[in-house]
Amino acid sequence: MKVTYYGQSCVEFDIDGTKVLLDPFISYNPLAKDIKVADIKPDYIFLSHAHQDHVADMYSIQQQSGATVATIVETAAWVRKQGVPDDKVIEYNLGGTLDLPFGKVKMVFAAHSNSTVDGEYAGFPVGYVFFLKGKTVYFAGDTALTMEMKLLERHNIDWALLPIGGHYTMDVDDAIIAAEFVNCKNVMGIHYDSFPPIKINHEEAMKKFNEADVYLALPKIGESIDI
Repeated sequence: MKVTYYGQSCVEFDIDGTKVLLDPFISYNPLAKDIKVADIKPDYIFLSHAHQDHVADMYSIQQQSGATVATIVETAAWVRKQGVPDDKVIEYNLGGTLDLPFGKVKMVFAAHSNSTVDGEYAGFPVGYVFFLKGKTVYFAGDTALTMEMKLLERHNIDWALLPIGGHYTMDVDDAIIAAEFVNCKNVMGIHYDSFPPIKINHEEAMKKFNEADVYLALPKIGESIDI
């Protein structure tokens, strides 16, 4: 499985040719200025919550790709208001699992806040566990460290995509504990560097993860890695 990093928390999974995009925020991210949004054409878009830095490019990418958008019920209502057709929206809720052609996706708890860009309530923020053929991947979304993560240990997670920028989410130190909670030795960092409050020291982050015996991947924007 290939993962492409587009900056902030925006990643795309290529699962045997099926493309799944998470939290599309590209055109408003100065660090992602070299990424051509028009070239991104996923089959599915998953949203962890409705803050602008996770949904800014949702509508344009959905329109050009015809992707199906999946998210929590209240955020799904906002997605429909943007003009996404009903048959291209999947709403579900915490604890629910979608059975899709590429695998199963369970919606799990995230400790954060959630509102639309115009200030409306958008439901709970969430994360996702992707159960794929021979691989289990946890996308944490925006979250603080929480004991709820220990419930995920039973899923035998191969890779965890964890926020590491601090200020609005977990920082590096808490992400290391989160990796321990979910019993995962491979982490890809998300939600860092895009804005001054969440800039990190890459070398220091790598050193801390290495000392904890956890592999940390920090791909460049636009770079793809195999997981």
